[in-house]
Amino acid sequence: MAAASGRSDQSGMNADRLARIPAHFQRYVDEGKLAGLVTLVHRHGETAHLSAIGNMDVESGTPMREDAIFRIYSMTKPLTSVAIMMLYEEGHFQLDDPVRAFLPVFSDMEVFVGGTMRAPETVPAERDITFRDLLTHTSGLTYSFMGSSPVDAMYRREKLEGATSPYSTRETIEKLAALPLQFQPGARWNYSMATDVLGHLVEVISGQPLDRFFAERILDPLGMCDTAFQVSRDKIDRLTANYSRRKDGSLMLADPPGESRYLETPVFLSGGGGLASTAADYLRFCCMLLNKGEVAGERLLGRKTVEYMTLNHLPSGGDLTSMGQAVFSETSYDGIGFGLGFSVMLDPARAQVIGTAGEYAWGGAASTMFWIDPGEDMIGILLTQLMPSSAYPLRREMKTLAYQAIID
Repeated sequence: MAAASGRSDQSGMNADRLARIPAHFQRYVDEGKLAGLVTLVHRHGETAHLSAIGNMDVESGTPMREDAIFRIYSMTKPLTSVAIMMLYEEGHFQLDDPVRAFLPVFSDMEVFVGGTMRAPETVPAERDITFRDLLTHTSGLTYSFMGSSPVDAMYRREKLEGATSPYSTRETIEKLAALPLQFQPGARWNYSMATDVLGHLVEVISGQPLDRFFAERILDPLGMCDTAFQVSRDKIDRLTANYSRRKDGSLMLADPPGESRYLETPVFLSGGGGLASTAADYLRFCCMLLNKGEVAGERLLGRKTVEYMTLNHLPSGGDLTSMGQAVFSETSYDGIGFGLGFSVMLDPARAQVIGTAGEYAWGGAASTMFWIDPGEDMIGILLTQLMPSSAYPLRREMKTLAYQAIID
């Protein structure tokens, strides 16, 4: 287990208190609940804490590395949101424009109102899906794993399983558009494959495949050399194993590094969940956002765009709970709003977790997470590989352990 780095006057954090982070998560490893983790806290321009805890995989017992590569799944979504907003800044569309202007398959959408998966009852959509709907997850699209509607079952029937779709990006989006929406656009918040649609829109508008757009416009400028849809064979020794959780709490190997689908070129470039990355790479992305669109002389977005993306865009300033969100992770969504690609903290007291109003965040299906707190000039990252993300309260614990170390 790597030790937490020492206190510096610049970070304003206490080394002894930061050492509680690896000590706490080491218990998860010792109890066989997690294989390993990388945790990071960055404040006032300095990495105050970086720890590699446990193992890359249980089977080999290889110690976790600080530069380990993780499947970040839905932590891909913020990159896709930044990509589409870069095109927004160039004037290609307005947020209230209908996406059918670029993807005609989303014309004349139907909305599920009753019946079954095999015999659905639908009505015409009252309005078009807009770019804003996709960015805020209020489009009426869904995910197959949500399990709250026959529409989810239709996704499963069509093998629309998020990042693991067996179809090309264009075919995946066409199959999505052929199914009814779960609700009228704008009526509710529902986590969905909306960001996959945004990823395809990046391709259509820019004329580039999503992986190339990411590389040329985001990853290469930020020096994110270990972030991609595919892990090259020369980096296989840094790819962690992914696990699922049995009913008894024990770990079951779900994606071994040597046989991982991430070693092959994906058929579907999932803007909603296809990337692998490292703590150092994702920190660069977070630093760009914390610095309002620019880091180390590379500007991806304008200051006002980042400020706009990280406002709460839910109707009447409401939170996710008021918008009908069923809990799909270990985190409650009371007091949490949603911006253009991120959750946004509205009220830490209502959210029942220490934090700051205005911080923004998101996580991934294998229990990864990040948050950015402009008020504290702070970034936190936790990377591990356990599905589902609702298994343990890792994200809430990480936030508590990070904030309690602030002493300035």
